[in-house]
Amino acid sequence: MNKRHSLPTLALIAGPTASGKSSLALALAERTGGVIINADASQVYRDLSVITARPPASDEARAEHQLYGYVDGAEAWSAVRWAEDARAAVGRAHAAGRLPILTGGTGLYIRTLLDGIAPVPEIDPAIREAVRALPVTKAQAELAVLDPAAAQRLAPGDTARIARALEVVRSTGRTLAQWQARRAGGIGGAVTLAPLIVLPDRDLLNHRIDARVETMFGDGAVEEVAALLARDDVDPAAPVRRAIGVEDVAAMLAGTLSRDEAKERVALSTRRYAKRQYTWFRHQPPSEWPRTSKALPIDLEYYFNTLP
Repeated sequence: MNKRHSLPTLALIAGPTASGKSSLALALAERTGGVIINADASQVYRDLSVITARPPASDEARAEHQLYGYVDGAEAWSAVRWAEDARAAVGRAHAAGRLPILTGGTGLYIRTLLDGIAPVPEIDPAIREAVRALPVTKAQAELAVLDPAAAQRLAPGDTARIARALEVVRSTGRTLAQWQARRAGGIGGAVTLAPLIVLPDRDLLNHRIDARVETMFGDGAVEEVAALLARDDVDPAAPVRRAIGVEDVAAMLAGTLSRDEAKERVALSTRRYAKRQYTWFRHQPPSEWPRTSKALPIDLEYYFNTLP
């Protein structure tokens, strides 16, 4: 698969939810004998299959899938922990002479794997607590003094990122941007990347999302959320509980939303998330990465022919 380059190839098919990237990855895996590696933050959890639109068993029978449903919901997984697992999965595929096909819509995961992570030291808990207790206006005012570039870049209502930037500069004496310039551990320089960003027409994307949500509610999404809520070892603040749809279904089960209202809310939240993903994948990856709005089989033939 890598006739023109000395570095092993890593295929990447990314884009917003419901964009069709999983179908492209499956077709490419069948064509090449490759291994599909998940890059979606919610699909790592064992507890949530239907509501996160994880590939069904029928797809997993057609090609090998890794890093799907392998984390218990009680675990607070992160981009760093996932990147360690993904790095190992890519290495195993290369060692076996197979094409690793990274696919998903979590930009932070993809960026962490390729570019590495900023080696920010552990934040002093007392500093973190003090910063998080500040009103956002005071936090932003202090950030404007200690890290003017971050204060100018961040929106006034972006409380989480303002707090993060402030706690880093308070605790370490360096700005977050300075730490990020020292990223380490990425595999981007060790592979020949063959990327494809899938950005379908937005009306089509919204139609797919609405249809998917309707199917989810009939295929067991409610039951799997009920099972998750029944676990007494999963913290209500755990990342798995923040997966889109979980709290809406929980409200339905508690009787505060009707089934139709829950479906509407899940669809709306998914469309909003897809819009953010669409914007990220349109602007954040390098401009030379191919973007496409087309569907199978045209994209697969084009993509396959461009693989190193």
